[in-house]
Amino acid sequence: MKNKKNAFNGSDLSGDRSMLIKPQKNMKKVIYALILPLVVVSGLVFANHEIKNDTSKRSTPKPLSAAEREAELKKWEATPAGIKYKEWKASPEGKKVLAGAAKIRKHISAFTNMEAVVTSLSLPPGSRLGFGVMARIDGVDYIVKFEPEKSQLEQLRSLKVNDKIIIRSHSVSHAPKYSYPIVSGDYVERDSKIIYKRAPRKGGC
Repeated sequence: MKNKKNAFNGSDLSGDRSMLIKPQKNMKKVIYALILPLVVVSGLVFANHEIKNDTSKRSTPKPLSAAEREAELKKWEATPAGIKYKEWKASPEGKKVLAGAAKIRKHISAFTNMEAVVTSLSLPPGSRLGFGVMARIDGVDYIVKFEPEKSQLEQLRSLKVNDKIIIRSHSVSHAPKYSYPIVSGDYVERDSKIIYKRAPRKGGC
């Protein structure tokens, strides 16, 4: 009887153990199943963070010093394009364009009003400056180019030859291809009414 009882108890206990062991094994599997994705995701996030940091480091090169800029300029001036540009600067046409740009430099720096008269509604043949007009400022002819939004085009296209306008600009440039200084129109006023104001660029001003 005792043997049978022991045998019964033994089998009963072993059954209990097996029942206890199985849930433990299942629980471990569940824990592993939960932890593994977290480890993988953490690894991916870390790797992505490292890639972004590396990309940002490479995408923001260190600015050149004054000496380095001077060296780069001299190197460029020795190229065919640089030689051609220097020749243009020394030519009567180049000197005329540079003098025109210098004439309005104070207005550009201070972003103050410049009185102008529209002389043409089209830019010189072969121009690749987008939308613009020709205008005379203080006796000098300029290309005035715009970067208008679609909603602003109608107002700019209402301009006519001989219209008197007020222009404000943040920049004036030049290029050997063009016989006139190039003014970037940021603000235009006609008859005391604003007809154009450059829209802020996305992510900038």
